[in-house]
Amino acid sequence: MVSTTCHCGAVTVEIPYPPATLTQCDCSICRRYGTLWAYYREHEVRIDAADGATAAYDWGRKSLRFVRCAHCGCITHWQRSRGERDDRIGINARNFTPEQIGPARVRRLDGAVSEQYLDA
Repeated sequence: MVSTTCHCGAVTVEIPYPPATLTQCDCSICRRYGTLWAYYREHEVRIDAADGATAAYDWGRKSLRFVRCAHCGCITHWQRSRGERDDRIGINARNFTPEQIGPARVRRLDGAVSEQYLDA
């Protein structure tokens, strides 16, 4: 397991292994958050936070909930906000040190328009 916290330490995130790729999405919310997403199955990830330590935001179709620390504001992850068959979760790799992430390839996603990756 690879472990990190938000800036203040109130939220702990553990991933099973460093990601091979990261996604830099340019949709309206990810662009503003400045995130790099690492994707895992929800059952592979452990997120530990006391009651009230996180806050969530969703909008539009409300298919994703973006979760942040309620104290320091760091975005920790997104998760599905309604019962879809995809059990993928996005972990904000910016909370990990570069040494923890390793040489992951960063892919650019056109989340604003085409939902397609801009690289091969």
